[in-house]
Amino acid sequence: MARLSAVVAVVLVAALVAAETASAAVSCSQVTSAVAPCLGYAMGSSASPSPACCNGVRSLNSRASSTADRQAACACLKSMAGRLGGNMGNAAASIPSKCGVNVGVPISPNVDCAKIN
Repeated sequence: MARLSAVVAVVLVAALVAAETASAAVSCSQVTSAVAPCLGYAMGSSASPSPACCNGVRSLNSRASSTADRQAACACLKSMAGRLGGNMGNAAASIPSKCGVNVGVPISPNVDCAKIN
């Protein structure tokens, strides 16, 4: 009977860890929605990030609270940066600082998202 209890306990702990891991990551659609208002500035058609852009960056920053969240956000931002290519310049990388937010996720096609904590 003790052995059955131990097995049940291990299964419950594993299920809880798996559930937390599965729900931890921020989806790419959430990241895309948050930073979509920033594209004008990132592409050079606006002189500064809009209030909607800064609100999106703040929202993303508050959602990406775990390492898994930040790595998922990083991967999405990296993919977006890669698709925009050279058109983006340094403007996109400066958005968090211009909005007064430290997101801890660089916006660059060259970042190693596995190293994001």
